[in-house]
Parts: sequence; C-alpha cells; structure tokens
Amino acid sequence: MTVKRSTTHHRAFRTQEVPVGKMITSRRVQRDLKPHRVDYLLANFDLDDFGQPVVSWRDGHYYIIDGQHRIEALKQWLGKGWEIQKVECRVYQGLTEAEEADMFDRLNDVLIVSAYDKFKVRVTAQRETETIIDKVVKAENLVISRDQIPGAVSAVGTLVRVFSRSDADVLARSLRIIRDAFGDPGFKSQVIDGIGHLCQRYNGALDEKVAIEKLSETRGGVNGLLGKATVLHKQTGNSRSQCVAAAAVDIINAHRTTGTKRLPSWWKAQKDEGAGVDDGGKAN
Repeated sequence: MTVKRSTTHHRAFRTQEVPVGKMITSRRVQRDLKPHRVDYLLANFDLDDFGQPVVSWRDGHYYIIDGQHRIEALKQWLGKGWEIQKVECRVYQGLTEAEEADMFDRLNDVLIVSAYDKFKVRVTAQRETETIIDKVVKAENLVISRDQIPGAVSAVGTLVRVFSRSDADVLARSLRIIRDAFGDPGFKSQVIDGIGHLCQRYNGALDEKVAIEKLSETRGGVNGLLGKATVLHKQTGNSRSQCVAAAAVDIINAHRTTGTKRLPSWWKAQKDEGAGVDDGGKAN
C-alpha cells in the first residue's frame, strides 16, 4: 500500500487492493448504471487496461466514486466468487457524500454524463445553481425525477437555462403556471423554456392567476399550446421556445375578460426590446 497526495483534489489517498464485495455505490453520487456500457466493457475486457477505480472509505464500505461500470463488468468477468476477489484502487478516506459527488463531477471526463445525472450529482455536491433550482422545485411541491410520479420534472437542462437567464422568482412562477394550467404533462422542455420567456419578459404585467385560468382553457391542453407554437415556428422561423411564449400570449389575450389588461404582442415586444432569436428551444 502506498500513500500519495492528489494534486487535482488536494486530498491524500492511498493505493490498496480492495475486495470487490465491499464496494458499493451511492445513488446520490453516481449516475444510473448503464447496462449497455457494462456489456461493451465486458465484451472488450482486458485486465491490463482496467486502471484504478476511485473509492471512498466511509461507514464501513468502499463507495465507488469513479469506475462503477468497470467494477460491474469485472464482477461478471470473474464469475462465481467475485466478492472475495481484490482490485487495486485509489482510496480516499474522510470524504463527505458532497465531497464524493464533487470529485465524481471533476473526475468524470471520459464517459459523457447525462444532464440529469450531472444535475443530481451537483445537488449532492451542493453546487450553488443546482441547489437553488432544487429548492425552487421543491417549494412548488414538485420533484426532480425521471420516474412517472406526480409532480416529476426531469428537464433539468431547461431549468438551469431558465434560471441562468433570469432568476429563481421567474423559474418558480413559470413552474406554478405550468403546474396549475396543464398539470404534469406540461413539464416538457419547450414548455418550461417558453413559459420562462413569458414570465421573464412580462414580469409585473403578467397576471399569474389570469394566465393560469386562460392557458388551462386551451383546447387540447399542453398539446394544443405546442400545436399553436409549431404553426408559429413554421411561419416565423423563430425558436420553438419563443413560439411557445408567443402562442401563450395569444391565448391569454384571446380569452381575456373585461377589465383584464391585454399583453403586448410577443413579436412587437421582442422588436421593441431588440431581442434576437435564441436557442432556448433545444430539448434536453
């Protein structure tokens, strides 16, 4: 066993052989296991190219920080009795779960991590942007999840985009309008992005209660909104998220009640602001 100091992470680590059966993963730190990746590694398995997995000794276990797909392929390659076999690892001790997540985020430059997995890890690592967004989502009785459960929002890349170009209040307002007007089917990337544009541009001029009421009356629900946005996209060539915002303005204005102030046309407001076409319509 040798002890070295990591120049990358400024934390001491030791190199030692670790029983495979004592290695586990933390779902809050790691990406989801990709079976196809394991199958590929197993089909091309070469122990000489295995490298050193990175693990954290905590609570009586070796938590895998980097190398979970290699370890899973190794288990299958070893076959029966894999639990007692040992593999040389880089072992850190005394890391918190947040520090493990931060290290995973920094180390993982080989296999592309999905936006969702990276977001999840960065929340655990207590990164400022992702932590604020997670709190905003929870405050609206929603949850960051890819599971088919009530209130699940998975378009994390879009949440980050809306928050980054505006603020937490705009993001929260956007989520409330979508939730109360369309329910769970509304939490699509283009819709979140488009309603985010709407809330950012009109800010105090947008009556949230009226917006929810009128959008909820859209024939076909959220698909009706997206259908109108698709027509505008073909007519104008503007990004789909901009067209979602424009369609929402048209719906709110068309169904306004007496005494409700009409919102300025989306395209006129855009011209007045000198706003250009953005790439906000890209999906996660």
